[in-house]
Amino acid sequence: MAAADGFDGTPEQYDAASADAPVPLPAPAPFPVEEADGPPAAALGDEGLRLSPELTEVLRAHLPEVSRRAVDAIIVGVPGYANDLSGKMGANIDNAVRLALGAFLDLASQPLSGDPATPLSPVVDAAYGLGRGEARSGRSMEALLAAYRVGARVSWRELSSAAVAGGIPAPMLARFAELVFAYIDELSAASMAGHAAQLAQLGRARQRSRELLASALLTGATQQQLLSAAESAAWDPPRTLTAVLLPRAQASGALTALDARTLSAADDIAELAADGLAVLLVPDAEGAGRRALLRALGNCDAVAGPAREWTRAAASYERARRVRQLTPPPETSDRKAPAPDRSTPVDSEDHLAELVLNADPEALHDLRSRTLAPLAALRPAAADRLHETLRAWLLHQGRREEIAAALCVHPQTVRYRMGQLRELYGDALGDPNRLLELTLTVGGRHHGPLPWHTTPPGD
Repeated sequence: MAAADGFDGTPEQYDAASADAPVPLPAPAPFPVEEADGPPAAALGDEGLRLSPELTEVLRAHLPEVSRRAVDAIIVGVPGYANDLSGKMGANIDNAVRLALGAFLDLASQPLSGDPATPLSPVVDAAYGLGRGEARSGRSMEALLAAYRVGARVSWRELSSAAVAGGIPAPMLARFAELVFAYIDELSAASMAGHAAQLAQLGRARQRSRELLASALLTGATQQQLLSAAESAAWDPPRTLTAVLLPRAQASGALTALDARTLSAADDIAELAADGLAVLLVPDAEGAGRRALLRALGNCDAVAGPAREWTRAAASYERARRVRQLTPPPETSDRKAPAPDRSTPVDSEDHLAELVLNADPEALHDLRSRTLAPLAALRPAAADRLHETLRAWLLHQGRREEIAAALCVHPQTVRYRMGQLRELYGDALGDPNRLLELTLTVGGRHHGPLPWHTTPPGD
């Protein structure tokens, strides 16, 4: 009594078109027929509503006309189906309506002691397939349910007129109406179940396609492969993607606050799965969009990489991964470096200098060892104090009051310590090249022990 993509009234057609077989529905219970007030139940018989063979044949002869009028009424009453019910499709639907009405007459003419699933099950299966077909076509259930209502109203009007002309008693006519609309409810429920099942299947398939697309983006697939994967996932590529690296347990919650086009990857990337991490690829998070992204991440333990052209999302991921390695949780931070606040997202753009300085960890280690060698001969506590003072002196360009405020000491203390540093470094504190080296090794935030914490003084 409604349309779908190529429905010809047989459940097999929908089974073949679907990626998996319809979920079997339980056999419908017999429709209740209660005793009516007034004359005699003898007219109905002890078995409840049962149309006589003669009346059944009269009604069956009207089915072609009833189905035609039902389809015409659906075309007029449900605009969403107007174009689908013409030509071959219209003939298919006409046959489907006739099949459904024929099954209804079989049900109405059999005794209640019979098995109601015998005439009804094939039609219920077909209704289930009809719902699946609507979901595959991208249509909601509203139009289909409206078509059921229109078809039921027209079918009842035509069948009841024929039944009255055939001499059906009034009490039986009332029960006949009850059975018609209970039957339509049964078919509607089956279609709704099929629609929901197909949507769930499509949703799982689309989600998996998007996970595969995210994996392709992070593992260096070619541009042609990425375009093909995006098309398969029904995903419209944005201008840029920003990789967000965070614990897998926080990924689902973060997704709810982000752009619906955001992709997620976890299990398909071995290094992520091993570390319990996930990557979200967020579309067009630039400028004000980046600030909005960091706000949306709330209290997540997340690191946001830079925005990159969508086909280069792997570069954003690599940046986020490196920054996460440079900003360990507080319990593993260098004891002299301020512990990073991991209750809020980390913006990789705030750590560019550290990334550059740590690009060659071995070279950085050698540079630190050379430039800090004068301090390594001191006791660790004294070396720490002078290291802090040297750093503040470099960053505040020798301004004593600012250095004292940064260190929370008296300016005279700064003067005394700087005298010690000049004795240790000599002319190096006036050499631009040595000052550059000191700035690189002392001015930045470097994780790992300082030389005097690993080498005893005098060694």
